[in-house]
Amino acid sequence: MAKRDFLSLADLSRDEFEMLVKRAIEGKKEWKEGRAKTPMKGKVLGLIFHKPSLRTRVSFEVGARQLGGSAIYLTDKELGIGSREAVEDVGEVLSRYLDVIMIRTFDHKIAVDLAANAKAPVINGLTDLFHPCQVLADVQTIVEHRDTIEGKVVTFYGDGSNNMAHSWINAAAVLPFELRIATPSNYLPDAAVMSHAKKCGAKIVVSHDAKEVSRGADVLYTDVWASMGQESERDARIREMMPYQINAEALALAKKDALVLHCLPAHRGEEVTADVIDGPHSVIYDEAENRLHAQKAIIEWLLA
Repeated sequence: MAKRDFLSLADLSRDEFEMLVKRAIEGKKEWKEGRAKTPMKGKVLGLIFHKPSLRTRVSFEVGARQLGGSAIYLTDKELGIGSREAVEDVGEVLSRYLDVIMIRTFDHKIAVDLAANAKAPVINGLTDLFHPCQVLADVQTIVEHRDTIEGKVVTFYGDGSNNMAHSWINAAAVLPFELRIATPSNYLPDAAVMSHAKKCGAKIVVSHDAKEVSRGADVLYTDVWASMGQESERDARIREMMPYQINAEALALAKKDALVLHCLPAHRGEEVTADVIDGPHSVIYDEAENRLHAQKAIIEWLLA
């Protein structure tokens, strides 16, 4: 059987996506009940970081240990992908040492090229284009709290061109829910990502009217307005995106039992107000915890 990689949610079938969510929920329960499986026994996960992270590093390292394996942390100082060494050589060599590789980087092409040249499965821990591990954990969180995502309305506020918006678009191309994106006109999603989703029959609405897409929403979702590498644009982005803040007004337009999600880190008072992120609708810490269990499900699947 050919090896599988986990680079984009668009690569999954609906059955595979739902299986991973179900396995993440089951694995979480097994761990808490002291009956966890250890499919990584004797195996090593390599963690390549070109971008630093709290949740990604800790959740993958802890996940590898909980699955019975170990993890090794690597930066570009050790690897020099594309500068000191060709990606072909890095992929081949790492496959001789590692059983699974996770990469968190800038250019999505680096992750794609690494996967193409590695015999070990490669997981996209984040690129500038996609963040599939996060949205898998997000869907897990919604299912845990609302039993299903089918038929739900998820509204994403802020930068419609960022990796979180793109991964939600990919998810909508696979799963039967409606995605609404509230974003300024100059922060629209990538045309190719949108085109693929539309061809798959995804229900997606992109609007510049935050109130319009807030009405009746089941889930309100946001991300920071200036990600790593965009610090110089921060002030301009805040001015443009303030109408797309998740606040009490947006929450009042949504369903009474709406959930508020944020992939973290959060800038309270910018993309979301403190009263909302700390309020009764927020499930951000469940969401953060689920990164651990969603990623364990991915590793299990890739090693199976």
